[in-house]
Amino acid sequence: MKYLLVLLLTPFIMNDFLLFDFNENTNPREWRIIDDVVMGGISDGKFKIDENGNGVFFGRVSTENNGGFSSVRYQMKTKDISNVSKVNIRLKGDGKNYQFRIKDDVDSYYSYITTFKTSGEWETVTLELKDLYPSFRGQTLNLPNFNGKVLEEIVFLIGNKKDESFELKLDKIELVK
Repeated sequence: MKYLLVLLLTPFIMNDFLLFDFNENTNPREWRIIDDVVMGGISDGKFKIDENGNGVFFGRVSTENNGGFSSVRYQMKTKDISNVSKVNIRLKGDGKNYQFRIKDDVDSYYSYITTFKTSGEWETVTLELKDLYPSFRGQTLNLPNFNGKVLEEIVFLIGNKKDESFELKLDKIELVK
């Protein structure tokens, strides 16, 4: 009986740590593209849900007109992450580097960021929250690394200082103690 109770309650307990689980019912409009066009660039990122229910961030980065980045953002109601130390992201990249960015306050002018490399295969990337450093417009700020207790925004960004097409498939984003 105890085993059955644990089995039935586990999904509810674990869901507190689930930030986003992409599926065929996901509304892609919950995710917002911001490209370098806000600064005069011509990069073109897009976001969709594919036939397998994965979020797909794709497009082309251009360094023309001082451009060079594309990002996709998800804002959420303030999420308590005081008992969390890591983020697991189930994804399939294209072998390129991407940034994972977070904000503990959507009105803050800077983000906390880290870079990860994709392998071209489905994988789970684990990122330590304490390793995310503060940055604004590509400049590291003289502030402490992330030690926040809440989360309001997550971002995936590509900006490798070169012209390139890209595709990042997202399956699940989970918080880990």
